[in-house]
Amino acid sequence: MNTCGYIEIDDASIYYQVSGNLRGKPLVLLHGGLGSMKDLTPIHTYLADEYCLIYIDLRGHGKSTLGSVKLSYELYQNDVLTILSFLKISQFSLFGFSDGGIVAYRIAVQYPEKVSRLITLGSQWRLEPGDPSIEVLKGLTVEFWLEKFADDVANYQLSNPQPHFHKLVDTVKAVWLDTSESGYPNSAVEQIQCPTLIMRGDHDFLFSLDEAATLQNKLKDADFANIPFTEHASHQESPEVVGKILQQFMLKRRCDL
Repeated sequence: MNTCGYIEIDDASIYYQVSGNLRGKPLVLLHGGLGSMKDLTPIHTYLADEYCLIYIDLRGHGKSTLGSVKLSYELYQNDVLTILSFLKISQFSLFGFSDGGIVAYRIAVQYPEKVSRLITLGSQWRLEPGDPSIEVLKGLTVEFWLEKFADDVANYQLSNPQPHFHKLVDTVKAVWLDTSESGYPNSAVEQIQCPTLIMRGDHDFLFSLDEAATLQNKLKDADFANIPFTEHASHQESPEVVGKILQQFMLKRRCDL
């Protein structure tokens, strides 16, 4: 049985869905920039029997409206926490892909008592001057997205109550390049207390192996998985591999719950 709905926050409507094992431990799943919760469907089956899955469309994405407040990772974070408070979920695990993982880092840093486990995939934790990903991010234009992800854009136009894809792209790119305190967690990741799994695709063009290794060394209790033959979206390119790694990590850490 699925439960879904909207929460009004500021002048935006944020969409959420609860599914899987409703008696299980809560696992919050956050998608990447310019995506939606639908992008996480390939790994759903590996988690649904065991965990209560809370999916959230980030502000402006999927079925969630953008509103007028300036977008930031901090704003995404506050939206997620508001929804979890509404659902009366005080402790949970987090899975985040790309932007979703950056939001998850921030939550784990600031609310260690709430986060049981943290899993990220392709998620940068800082944006250093000269990072090669900066030029890649700048090059992700509306035209590029329409050409490479035409079906995703079409789904957004159909499902979003207030679609404005050109505005969303410009707004999200500003979030990607934001180096203020409302953006990437940077060295604050050292404050993360929970068991963590860092994942990346072996050919990820945004989150380098060096950056992943540096992050792992900064964390108190972190495992690392490099997914072979995949780029940024490993959960879509190789869902069986990613799904089984998630299961193994969950099983290994079950006693920590």
